[in-house]
Amino acid sequence: MKTSLYNHNNFSWIVKSVLFFKNHYLIILALGMAAALGRSAQLKAFGPISQSLHLVLEIGIQSARILIFIYALGLTNVKIGALRAIQIASSRRAWKQNWVIAREKMRRDWAQLLTNMIIYLLIAWVTNLLIDYAAYQTCLFAKLKSNEIISAQSSEWVIILFFKNLSVIPFTLIFNALFLLWITNRISENRG
Repeated sequence: MKTSLYNHNNFSWIVKSVLFFKNHYLIILALGMAAALGRSAQLKAFGPISQSLHLVLEIGIQSARILIFIYALGLTNVKIGALRAIQIASSRRAWKQNWVIAREKMRRDWAQLLTNMIIYLLIAWVTNLLIDYAAYQTCLFAKLKSNEIISAQSSEWVIILFFKNLSVIPFTLIFNALFLLWITNRISENRG
């Protein structure tokens, strides 16, 4: 059976990732904001910090990212997402079963895999381009410094990583979680 490149199922994984991000934006935004503020503090946006506070912030940043991934892996159910993550990491039997399913899925749906990856890369590239533009081509950084919203010691990376933690990083985590569900046939191929 030949698969048309324009079949809506070819885009189901990327579409589901975008819809998941859109439909659960407040939770994702809250977790992304925690990571963004933590990373900004690490980059001296609010002034110098101690090494111990830097470590505590890193734990908070990574915890927020892990929660986004688990939230998406469980399709909004953190408990199910955590159980799936533990199963993926610890169950040799589940790992072998998933690998068999994934190999068959990649062999059968390689065009769909490639299509979704290319679309994801385009979305990430455009998002990163817009973030870089905001950091380097606008007066945002200068305004934040002149109004003393961020420290004079900070760099443009404060803006770059702040916006990345609100956009492309959470979207990538969702995309990867839904990839695991897609590749192991745990996500339906229909729209919605």
